[in-house]
Amino acid sequence: MKKYLITMLSIVMMISILTGCGQNNSSENHKKSEDTKSGDEEKIASLSIHLTNDLLALGITPAGSVVGGALKDFLPHVKEDLKNTEKLGSVKDPNMEALLALKPDAIYLDKEYSGSDVNQFEKIAETHVFDLDKGTWRDHLKEIAKIVDREKEANQFIKDYEEEAKEVKSLIQKELGEHNSTMAIRVTAKELRVFTTKRPMGPILFEDLGLTPASKVKELDQTQPYEVISQEVLPDFDADAIFVVVNEDDQSQTAFKELEKSPIWKGLKAVKNEHVYVVPEQPWLDYSALGNKLALDDAKELFNK
Repeated sequence: MKKYLITMLSIVMMISILTGCGQNNSSENHKKSEDTKSGDEEKIASLSIHLTNDLLALGITPAGSVVGGALKDFLPHVKEDLKNTEKLGSVKDPNMEALLALKPDAIYLDKEYSGSDVNQFEKIAETHVFDLDKGTWRDHLKEIAKIVDREKEANQFIKDYEEEAKEVKSLIQKELGEHNSTMAIRVTAKELRVFTTKRPMGPILFEDLGLTPASKVKELDQTQPYEVISQEVLPDFDADAIFVVVNEDDQSQTAFKELEKSPIWKGLKAVKNEHVYVVPEQPWLDYSALGNKLALDDAKELFNK
C-alpha cells in the first residue's frame, strides 16, 4: 500500500511539472508572437506623407499619418484609403499629443524633418528613419518592405510599374517622336518655377518615361527640385513639350490664365505644336511608390487621347 501511494504521488508530481512547462512554453510563444507582429498587424505611425504612400503601395494602412501641410488633410489621391487613419499634424510640426495617444508599435520618420531629434520618438516606440533624398522611391519601397516583410509585394509593384512605364513611353514616342526635349513648370500665385531633373518631377519624366530634358533644364542647379524663373526666359529653354502643374488656389489659376494670354507663351514651340500637358499637383508631386504609379496612370490616359 505504501509503495502504491509513493508511485501515485510521483505520477501526480510529474504531471504537475509537465503541465507547468506547457504553460510556460505557451506564455513564451504568445509573447514571441506579440513581439513579431507583421506589417499589417503593427500600429505604424508615419511622419511623412511619402512614407505613408509607400506603405499603402505595399498594402499596409498606417494607424496614424501626418497630412499635407497646405491642405491640412490627407492628399486627395489617398484620402479614401486613409479614412480610418489618425491625423498626426504636418511633417514639419507633428502633433506629439496625438502620436502619444495613438500608442504606435513603430514610428517612421523622414530624416530631413525629424532626423535631428530621433530620441523623442524612440521613447514612444521603435523608430525607423529614412533618408528620402538618398536613392529613388524604389529604394525607399524596398527598405520599408524589408521591415514589414513585404519584399515580394515590393518587387511585384516595381515590376508592374516598369511594364506600364514602357507602355506609356511608347505612347509618348508616337506623339512626340524624336523631338521630345521637355521641361516641366509649376505656376503659383507669386512665381513661376521650372523643375530640375531632381525629384519630384524629374525622375518620372526624364528617367521612367525617357524624355529628354530641354538644354536649359540641364544648366539648372540639380541639387534643388526647382528654380524660380521669369516668363521672359521661357523661350530660352526651347522645349518641344511642356508639362504644367498649376496650384489649385484661385490666384494660381488666374496667374496661369494670364500666362496663356501672353505673347511670350503663345510664341513657344510647344504651345504652337499643342504639346503642352497640364497635370494635377497630386499625384504628380507626390514622389512615392503610389504617387508615381498614379502619375503614370494619368500620363497613360493623357497620351491615349
